[in-house]
Amino acid sequence: MTREQIVEEIRKKKSYLCVGLDTDISKIPVHLLQEEDPVFSFNKALIDATQAYCVSYKINTAFYEAQGIKGWQSMEKTLNYIPSNIFTIADAKRGDIGNTSTQYAKAFFEQMHFDSITVAPYMGKDSVKPFLDVENKWTIVLGLTSNEGAFDFQYQKNTQDKELYKQVIETVSTWGTPKNLMFVIGATKTDQLEAVRRLIPDHFLLVPGVGAQGGSLEEVSRIGLNKDIGLLINVSRQIIYAGNGTDFADKARLEAMKMQQSMQQLAGLS
Repeated sequence: MTREQIVEEIRKKKSYLCVGLDTDISKIPVHLLQEEDPVFSFNKALIDATQAYCVSYKINTAFYEAQGIKGWQSMEKTLNYIPSNIFTIADAKRGDIGNTSTQYAKAFFEQMHFDSITVAPYMGKDSVKPFLDVENKWTIVLGLTSNEGAFDFQYQKNTQDKELYKQVIETVSTWGTPKNLMFVIGATKTDQLEAVRRLIPDHFLLVPGVGAQGGSLEEVSRIGLNKDIGLLINVSRQIIYAGNGTDFADKARLEAMKMQQSMQQLAGLS
């Protein structure tokens, strides 16, 4: 999926919402457990309910891998059910020596046909480049995360008094272009978002943490929007677990619609 297609979808739907299908089988409505594939039944209902309000779905692969082969099958069925005009993200956080990353790229881009994958850059350029080399696919590199352990490494300063996360973003941005490279920036890091935008004004940012994790849509939008919107705001729990009864999909639709309406107003999408 090209950058132009993503921007076109954003402007058409007046939304930059990414719905996280981080489906935990222990949290889905009880009545679905009688289904042959409860996870897919849950996801299918959510996609039907929210696709009018979002431009992307992010599948956190860990929730599916934890279920073994059945989980992989649920993930593949979910991915195949998502409409082709909606940007798909494999939140897999891969990254290894070059020949291993090449195999990961084949797995997620050729076998499963995701539009993008999240990648950890710690091992350097040769671990990221195999993903960037695949035409019309996106690599989404961890730039600055919101977890407590982020302070263990990401804020450490080098001899030039520059935080590691800034050095990572600056360096990685030279490996690709704004047409095939995005960065993950946690929504609770709005104090640092201005610095990030100065470093990479044109790149898209995937921003998790709005909603249940406490991130502010208004603050992220104020600081992070660029001429092409340049944001994919991921919301998972607030939408997919908005309800736990037979009306769970209706409640998810309402949450997604509220988010879309807020985004339309904040970004001036008319």
